[in-house]
Amino acid sequence: MEACPGSQWLARKLQAMGHQVRIIPAQFVKPYVKSNKNDIIDAEAIAEAATRPTMRFVGIKEAYQVDLQMLHRIRSRLVTNRTNLICQMRSYCLEHGVPIRQGAGVFKTDILRVLDDDTNDLTSLAREILRDLHDDLLKLELRIASISKEIKDVADADERARRLMTIPGIGALGATAIIAAIGDTSRFKRARDVAAWLGLVPRQHSTGGKQTLLGISKRGNGYLRRLLIHGARSCMLHLDRSKDRLGQWIDALRSRMHVNKVTVALAAKIARIVWIVLRQPGATYLRRPMETTA
Repeated sequence: MEACPGSQWLARKLQAMGHQVRIIPAQFVKPYVKSNKNDIIDAEAIAEAATRPTMRFVGIKEAYQVDLQMLHRIRSRLVTNRTNLICQMRSYCLEHGVPIRQGAGVFKTDILRVLDDDTNDLTSLAREILRDLHDDLLKLELRIASISKEIKDVADADERARRLMTIPGIGALGATAIIAAIGDTSRFKRARDVAAWLGLVPRQHSTGGKQTLLGISKRGNGYLRRLLIHGARSCMLHLDRSKDRLGQWIDALRSRMHVNKVTVALAAKIARIVWIVLRQPGATYLRRPMETTA
């Protein structure tokens, strides 16, 4: 069947009945549509696409993974709403000549100072509107904190998530997002396939035997890729080089390329480590001290 809302639920039901189920991404079905769109033509295209030996299929998620994915998407939406609300409040203040510093952290203290300052040029109506928006912001903060705690509780209770959190750069958010998105690693033949699936490998545009590599492909799950890159950036700043050989590898890359490239390379390496940890039952990331020469 073609990937769509409800396809995961239907796939689980059909699997329980003993059927072999394959879900095909819509962009891979479209090339097989030969004429106008209707149900019969769509069914023919899906059937033809499913017979291709190199066709890529969507992994079928367990209900547990779908629930985790819901938590992450709700939290992501709330964080976006919070950012939009902060930008809106900042722009309203600027319309009355009251600047506020950039950054969500300083905004929370600055907006209170602005609202309590009777000497600025805010009108009484603008001040009332901003107070209402500030109340909305506090409600968003509480909702985000509640969902984050729920995700943390899930990570602490899940054996796979606890093993993933031993990897540098992966916390409760990253571990649960990986379980929700990847789940069974058997569909990936090697560790590099996970990095490629997340769009963390170079995009290739080769011809005539000449290999041309461009920037990363940015395919796949953009949310999980963003979490891994943020985790890699944190790892570069806080990893104890003396206790983990990974720090030696980071410093070697840093000496010859830009920090952003090193961050993406580290995110790709973390994705490979994730595959190894999930592939082997009970495996965790072992920190190996940096080798010293006599």
